[in-house]
Amino acid sequence: MSSTHTVLHDPEGRIEAELPLDRATHQCLAKAVLAWTGDPHLADADYEQIALLLAGAARSVAGDVRRAAARLPESHQARALADVVLEEAERRLSVLLEGTVRCAQGRAWLVRALYERLDRLTETAPVSVP
Repeated sequence: MSSTHTVLHDPEGRIEAELPLDRATHQCLAKAVLAWTGDPHLADADYEQIALLLAGAARSVAGDVRRAAARLPESHQARALADVVLEEAERRLSVLLEGTVRCAQGRAWLVRALYERLDRLTETAPVSVP
């Protein structure tokens, strides 16, 4: 039986940089998950799917943050702050996914923090002259 899947090797993230996420969808999901004040009584598999979706978004946004920070001078304060946020993102994403409210909310918090950092970086990024 032949496989219908293709393995993609893109260590520099060039393809990812060309394919923007649906930011509004991920931000709405993160906002909804962070608004949970208690257990919304979903199935564990649902929490896991939500956390998985948010983890994928976080990884992609982290790549955008990394690329935006790389355009700044090494001594720029915004670059140093981006490095701190990226280290925290890496630490949080290294934790195994669970089918829990806490896990889904942790991923939602991460997506929100990464988009906030990306916005600040794009506000301060130097404009390149052709």
